[in-house]
Amino acid sequence: MTTTPPPVTLGAVRDAAARLKGVAHRTPVLRSRTLDALVGAEVFLKCENFQRVGAFKFRGAYNAASRLAPEQLARGIAAYSSGNHAQAVALAARELGTTAVILMPEDAPRSKTDATAGYGAEIVTYDRYTGDRIALGEAMAAERGLALIPPYEHPHVIAGQGTAALELLEEVGELDALVTPVGGGGLMAGSATAAKGLYPGIRMIGVEPEAGDDTKRSLEAGRRITIPVPRTIADGQALHTPGELTFSVNRRLVDGIALVSDDEIRDAMRFAFERLKIVVEPSGATPLAALLTGRAGALPHRVGVIISGGNVDAGRFAELCGNRI
Repeated sequence: MTTTPPPVTLGAVRDAAARLKGVAHRTPVLRSRTLDALVGAEVFLKCENFQRVGAFKFRGAYNAASRLAPEQLARGIAAYSSGNHAQAVALAARELGTTAVILMPEDAPRSKTDATAGYGAEIVTYDRYTGDRIALGEAMAAERGLALIPPYEHPHVIAGQGTAALELLEEVGELDALVTPVGGGGLMAGSATAAKGLYPGIRMIGVEPEAGDDTKRSLEAGRRITIPVPRTIADGQALHTPGELTFSVNRRLVDGIALVSDDEIRDAMRFAFERLKIVVEPSGATPLAALLTGRAGALPHRVGVIISGGNVDAGRFAELCGNRI
Protein backbone atom coordinates (compact mmCIF):
# COMPACT_ATOMS: atom_id res chain seq x y z
CA MET A 1 0.00 0.00 0.00
CA THR A 2 1.43 3.39 -1.01
CA THR A 3 0.61 6.75 0.51
CA THR A 4 0.60 9.88 -1.61
CA PRO A 5 2.91 12.43 -0.01
CA PRO A 6 1.31 15.77 0.89
CA PRO A 7 1.93 18.55 -1.65
CA VAL A 8 3.28 20.81 1.11
CA THR A 9 5.17 19.89 4.28
CA LEU A 10 6.26 21.67 7.44
CA GLY A 11 9.79 21.50 6.05
CA ALA A 12 8.67 23.37 2.92
CA VAL A 13 7.07 26.08 5.07
CA ARG A 14 10.28 26.43 7.07
CA ASP A 15 12.28 26.63 3.84
CA ALA A 16 9.95 29.38 2.62
CA ALA A 17 10.46 31.26 5.88
CA ALA A 18 14.21 31.21 5.35
CA ARG A 19 13.78 32.50 1.79
CA LEU A 20 11.47 35.30 2.97
CA LYS A 21 13.71 36.41 5.83
CA GLY A 22 14.67 40.04 5.30
CA VAL A 23 12.28 40.36 2.34
CA ALA A 24 8.82 39.93 3.86
CA HIS A 25 7.87 41.69 7.08
CA ARG A 26 7.60 39.69 10.28
CA THR A 27 4.18 41.08 11.12
CA PRO A 28 3.05 41.98 14.65
CA VAL A 29 0.84 39.92 16.93
CA LEU A 30 -1.75 42.07 18.73
CA ARG A 31 -3.69 41.38 21.92
CA SER A 32 -6.86 43.02 23.26
CA ARG A 33 -8.29 42.51 26.74
CA THR A 34 -11.63 43.78 25.43
CA LEU A 35 -11.68 41.15 22.69
CA ASP A 36 -10.64 38.42 25.12
CA ALA A 37 -13.48 39.35 27.46
CA LEU A 38 -16.05 39.45 24.66
CA VAL A 39 -15.21 36.03 23.24
CA GLY A 40 -14.09 34.25 26.42
CA ALA A 41 -10.62 33.26 25.24
CA GLU A 42 -7.07 34.54 24.94
CA VAL A 43 -6.87 35.76 21.34
CA PHE A 44 -3.66 36.36 19.41
CA LEU A 45 -4.10 38.38 16.20
CA LYS A 46 -1.47 37.84 13.51
CA CYS A 47 -1.78 41.11 11.59
CA GLU A 48 -0.96 40.51 7.95
CA ASN A 49 -2.49 43.89 7.16
CA PHE A 50 1.01 45.13 8.06
CA GLN A 51 2.66 42.84 5.52
CA ARG A 52 4.19 44.24 2.33
CA VAL A 53 1.38 45.04 -0.15
CA GLY A 54 -0.95 45.06 2.87
CA ALA A 55 -1.72 41.34 2.86
CA PHE A 56 -0.29 37.86 3.42
CA LYS A 57 -0.16 37.23 -0.34
CA PHE A 58 3.35 38.63 -0.69
CA ARG A 59 4.68 35.61 1.20
CA GLY A 60 3.53 33.03 -1.34
CA ALA A 61 4.10 35.18 -4.41
CA TYR A 62 7.72 35.92 -3.55
CA ASN A 63 8.46 32.36 -2.44
CA ALA A 64 7.22 31.04 -5.80
CA ALA A 65 8.68 33.78 -8.02
CA SER A 66 12.11 33.66 -6.41
CA ARG A 67 12.42 29.98 -7.35
CA LEU A 68 11.95 30.55 -11.09
CA ALA A 69 14.90 29.85 -13.34
CA PRO A 70 16.75 32.98 -14.56
CA GLU A 71 15.49 32.49 -18.12
CA GLN A 72 11.90 32.27 -16.85
CA LEU A 73 12.30 35.40 -14.77
CA ALA A 74 13.71 37.25 -17.76
CA ARG A 75 10.55 36.52 -19.79
CA GLY A 76 8.30 37.83 -17.01
CA ILE A 77 5.54 36.64 -14.70
CA ALA A 78 1.76 36.40 -15.09
CA ALA A 79 -0.99 36.05 -12.50
CA TYR A 80 -4.75 36.32 -12.06
CA SER A 81 -6.23 37.88 -8.95
CA SER A 82 -9.00 40.02 -7.47
CA GLY A 83 -6.38 42.28 -5.93
CA ASN A 84 -4.03 41.17 -3.17
CA HIS A 85 -2.23 38.43 -5.12
CA ALA A 86 -2.04 40.87 -8.02
CA GLN A 87 -0.16 43.38 -5.89
CA ALA A 88 2.00 40.65 -4.40
CA VAL A 89 3.13 39.28 -7.76
CA ALA A 90 3.70 42.80 -9.09
CA LEU A 91 5.94 43.65 -6.13
CA ALA A 92 7.73 40.29 -6.23
CA ALA A 93 8.46 40.84 -9.93
CA ARG A 94 9.84 44.28 -9.20
CA GLU A 95 11.99 42.94 -6.36
CA LEU A 96 13.39 40.25 -8.65
CA GLY A 97 14.06 42.60 -11.56
CA THR A 98 11.42 41.35 -13.96
CA THR A 99 7.95 42.36 -15.24
CA ALA A 100 4.43 41.22 -14.45
CA VAL A 101 1.13 41.06 -16.34
CA ILE A 102 -1.93 40.62 -14.12
CA LEU A 103 -5.46 39.57 -15.07
CA MET A 104 -7.91 41.34 -12.74
CA PRO A 105 -11.73 41.53 -12.62
CA GLU A 106 -13.27 44.73 -13.94
CA ASP A 107 -14.93 45.38 -10.57
CA ALA A 108 -11.80 44.89 -8.46
CA PRO A 109 -11.47 47.64 -5.81
CA ARG A 110 -9.83 50.72 -7.31
CA SER A 111 -7.27 50.86 -4.50
CA LYS A 112 -6.06 47.38 -5.44
CA THR A 113 -5.80 48.03 -9.17
CA ASP A 114 -4.02 51.34 -8.55
CA ALA A 115 -1.54 49.67 -6.19
CA THR A 116 -0.88 46.84 -8.66
CA ALA A 117 -0.16 49.33 -11.42
CA GLY A 118 1.94 51.35 -9.00
CA TYR A 119 4.26 48.38 -8.53
CA GLY A 120 4.84 48.43 -12.28
CA ALA A 121 2.53 45.66 -13.52
CA GLU A 122 0.46 45.68 -16.71
CA ILE A 123 -3.22 45.04 -15.94
CA VAL A 124 -5.62 43.13 -18.21
CA THR A 125 -9.27 43.08 -17.09
CA TYR A 126 -12.13 40.57 -17.42
CA ASP A 127 -15.72 40.10 -16.15
CA ARG A 128 -15.58 37.86 -13.08
CA TYR A 129 -19.23 36.82 -13.50
CA THR A 130 -18.93 35.59 -17.09
CA GLY A 131 -15.23 34.87 -17.61
CA ASP A 132 -13.12 31.92 -16.42
CA ARG A 133 -10.09 33.60 -14.90
CA ILE A 134 -8.02 30.42 -14.79
CA ALA A 135 -8.54 29.69 -18.49
CA LEU A 136 -8.01 33.33 -19.41
CA GLY A 137 -4.90 33.61 -17.25
CA GLU A 138 -3.36 30.41 -18.59
CA ALA A 139 -4.03 31.49 -22.19
CA MET A 140 -2.53 34.93 -21.55
CA ALA A 141 0.60 33.45 -19.99
CA ALA A 142 1.05 30.92 -22.80
CA GLU A 143 0.56 33.54 -25.52
CA ARG A 144 3.16 35.85 -23.98
CA GLY A 145 5.57 33.19 -22.80
CA LEU A 146 5.22 34.19 -19.14
CA ALA A 147 5.62 32.09 -15.98
CA LEU A 148 2.17 31.86 -14.36
CA ILE A 149 1.99 32.11 -10.57
CA PRO A 150 -1.57 31.25 -9.49
CA PRO A 151 -2.99 32.74 -6.28
CA TYR A 152 -3.21 29.42 -4.43
CA GLU A 153 -2.87 26.36 -6.67
CA HIS A 154 0.91 26.04 -6.30
CA PRO A 155 2.95 24.26 -3.59
CA HIS A 156 5.46 27.12 -3.27
CA VAL A 157 2.62 29.64 -2.91
CA ILE A 158 0.95 27.50 -0.24
CA ALA A 159 4.23 27.02 1.63
CA GLY A 160 4.86 30.76 1.57
CA GLN A 161 1.42 31.53 2.98
CA GLY A 162 2.04 29.05 5.78
CA THR A 163 4.90 31.18 7.09
CA ALA A 164 2.38 33.55 8.72
CA ALA A 165 1.11 30.76 10.98
CA LEU A 166 4.66 29.54 11.55
CA GLU A 167 5.72 32.99 12.78
CA LEU A 168 2.67 33.27 15.02
CA LEU A 169 3.35 29.93 16.69
CA GLU A 170 7.04 30.68 17.08
CA GLU A 171 6.14 33.88 18.89
CA VAL A 172 3.26 32.83 21.14
CA GLY A 173 3.78 29.08 21.50
CA GLU A 174 1.16 26.36 21.36
CA LEU A 175 -2.40 27.38 20.54
CA ASP A 176 -5.61 25.40 20.96
CA ALA A 177 -7.17 26.73 17.75
CA LEU A 178 -6.25 28.84 14.73
CA VAL A 179 -8.96 30.76 12.84
CA THR A 180 -8.20 31.70 9.25
CA PRO A 181 -10.09 33.19 6.28
CA VAL A 182 -10.75 30.78 3.43
CA GLY A 183 -10.96 31.88 -0.21
CA GLY A 184 -9.15 29.63 -2.64
CA GLY A 185 -7.70 27.84 0.37
CA GLY A 186 -3.99 28.65 0.09
CA LEU A 187 -3.67 30.51 3.38
CA MET A 188 -5.58 27.80 5.21
CA ALA A 189 -3.64 24.96 3.56
CA GLY A 190 -0.30 26.53 4.41
CA SER A 191 -1.39 27.51 7.91
CA ALA A 192 -2.80 24.07 8.67
CA THR A 193 0.34 22.39 7.36
CA ALA A 194 2.51 24.53 9.64
CA ALA A 195 0.22 24.45 12.68
CA LYS A 196 -0.62 20.75 12.68
CA GLY A 197 2.96 19.92 11.82
CA LEU A 198 4.03 21.62 15.05
CA TYR A 199 0.98 20.89 17.21
CA PRO A 200 -1.14 18.01 15.84
CA GLY A 201 -3.94 18.68 18.32
CA ILE A 202 -4.59 22.27 17.23
CA ARG A 203 -8.08 22.92 15.85
CA MET A 204 -8.14 24.60 12.42
CA ILE A 205 -11.24 26.72 11.83
CA GLY A 206 -11.83 28.37 8.46
CA VAL A 207 -14.21 31.28 7.86
CA GLU A 208 -16.11 32.10 4.67
CA PRO A 209 -18.76 34.70 3.79
CA GLU A 210 -22.25 33.22 3.76
CA ALA A 211 -22.63 33.88 0.04
CA GLY A 212 -19.34 32.11 -0.73
CA ASP A 213 -19.57 28.84 1.18
CA ASP A 214 -17.94 26.64 -1.47
CA THR A 215 -15.32 25.20 0.88
CA LYS A 216 -17.85 24.41 3.61
CA ARG A 217 -20.06 22.62 1.11
CA SER A 218 -17.07 20.82 -0.39
CA LEU A 219 -15.80 19.57 2.98
CA GLU A 220 -19.28 18.32 3.86
CA ALA A 221 -19.59 16.54 0.50
CA GLY A 222 -16.06 15.15 0.52
CA ARG A 223 -15.45 16.59 -2.95
CA ARG A 224 -15.08 20.00 -4.56
CA ILE A 225 -18.43 21.74 -5.02
CA THR A 226 -18.98 24.60 -7.46
CA ILE A 227 -21.38 27.43 -6.64
CA PRO A 228 -22.31 30.58 -8.60
CA VAL A 229 -19.70 33.32 -8.25
CA PRO A 230 -20.73 34.88 -4.92
CA ARG A 231 -21.65 38.52 -4.50
CA THR A 232 -20.12 39.60 -1.21
CA ILE A 233 -18.17 42.55 0.14
CA ALA A 234 -15.37 40.05 0.90
CA ASP A 235 -13.97 40.29 -2.64
CA GLY A 236 -10.90 38.22 -1.78
CA GLN A 237 -13.23 35.31 -0.95
CA ALA A 238 -15.61 35.70 -3.90
CA LEU A 239 -14.72 32.32 -5.42
CA HIS A 240 -16.97 29.63 -6.84
CA THR A 241 -14.95 26.50 -5.93
CA PRO A 242 -11.96 25.57 -3.78
CA GLY A 243 -8.63 24.93 -5.44
CA GLU A 244 -7.92 21.29 -6.27
CA LEU A 245 -4.50 21.29 -4.61
CA THR A 246 -5.59 23.34 -1.60
CA PHE A 247 -8.68 21.20 -1.08
CA SER A 248 -6.56 18.04 -1.04
CA VAL A 249 -4.75 19.56 1.97
CA ASN A 250 -7.70 21.19 3.69
CA ARG A 251 -9.97 18.15 3.58
CA ARG A 252 -7.36 16.36 5.73
CA LEU A 253 -6.43 19.16 8.11
CA VAL A 254 -9.39 21.55 8.54
CA ASP A 255 -11.70 20.83 11.46
CA GLY A 256 -14.58 23.13 10.59
CA ILE A 257 -15.82 26.13 8.60
CA ALA A 258 -17.81 29.05 10.04
CA LEU A 259 -19.93 31.36 7.91
CA VAL A 260 -20.46 35.09 8.48
CA SER A 261 -22.77 37.61 6.82
CA ASP A 262 -21.68 40.80 5.10
CA ASP A 263 -23.22 42.84 7.93
CA GLU A 264 -21.23 40.84 10.49
CA ILE A 265 -18.08 41.48 8.46
CA ARG A 266 -18.83 45.21 8.52
CA ASP A 267 -19.27 45.12 12.29
CA ALA A 268 -15.94 43.32 12.68
CA MET A 269 -14.22 45.93 10.52
CA ARG A 270 -15.67 48.62 12.76
CA PHE A 271 -14.59 46.80 15.91
CA ALA A 272 -11.03 46.47 14.57
CA PHE A 273 -10.98 50.16 13.72
CA GLU A 274 -12.47 51.46 16.96
CA ARG A 275 -11.10 49.04 19.56
CA LEU A 276 -7.94 47.57 18.02
CA LYS A 277 -6.95 50.71 16.08
CA ILE A 278 -6.25 48.78 12.87
CA VAL A 279 -7.79 48.92 9.39
CA VAL A 280 -8.89 45.53 8.07
CA GLU A 281 -10.38 44.76 4.67
CA PRO A 282 -13.58 42.67 4.47
CA SER A 283 -11.89 39.32 3.76
CA GLY A 284 -9.41 39.94 6.55
CA ALA A 285 -12.22 40.69 8.99
CA THR A 286 -14.12 37.42 8.51
CA PRO A 287 -12.27 35.48 11.26
CA LEU A 288 -12.80 38.33 13.71
CA ALA A 289 -16.48 38.38 12.76
CA ALA A 290 -16.72 34.64 13.45
CA LEU A 291 -15.31 35.15 16.95
CA LEU A 292 -17.41 38.20 17.81
CA THR A 293 -20.67 36.55 16.69
CA GLY A 294 -19.96 33.16 18.21
CA ARG A 295 -20.18 31.52 14.79
CA ALA A 296 -16.78 29.91 15.34
CA GLY A 297 -18.38 27.91 18.16
CA ALA A 298 -17.23 27.52 21.74
CA LEU A 299 -13.64 28.68 21.84
CA PRO A 300 -10.82 26.92 23.69
CA HIS A 301 -8.40 28.80 25.95
CA ARG A 302 -5.79 30.10 23.47
CA VAL A 303 -6.89 31.08 19.97
CA GLY A 304 -4.87 32.46 17.08
CA VAL A 305 -6.44 34.55 14.33
CA ILE A 306 -4.86 35.47 11.01
CA ILE A 307 -5.99 38.92 9.91
CA SER A 308 -5.19 38.36 6.25
CA GLY A 309 -5.09 41.92 4.91
CA GLY A 310 -5.99 45.59 5.16
CA ASN A 311 -6.33 46.75 1.58
CA VAL A 312 -9.38 48.97 1.66
CA ASP A 313 -9.28 52.69 0.87
CA ALA A 314 -10.91 55.34 3.05
CA GLY A 315 -13.86 55.89 0.74
CA ARG A 316 -14.76 52.21 0.47
CA PHE A 317 -14.22 51.70 4.19
CA ALA A 318 -16.72 54.47 4.94
CA GLU A 319 -19.15 53.14 2.34
CA LEU A 320 -18.99 49.59 3.65
CA CYS A 321 -19.45 50.51 7.29
CA GLY A 322 -22.08 53.18 6.53
CA ASN A 323 -23.74 54.48 9.67
CA ARG A 324 -21.73 51.98 11.71
CA ILE A 325 -18.85 54.49 11.85
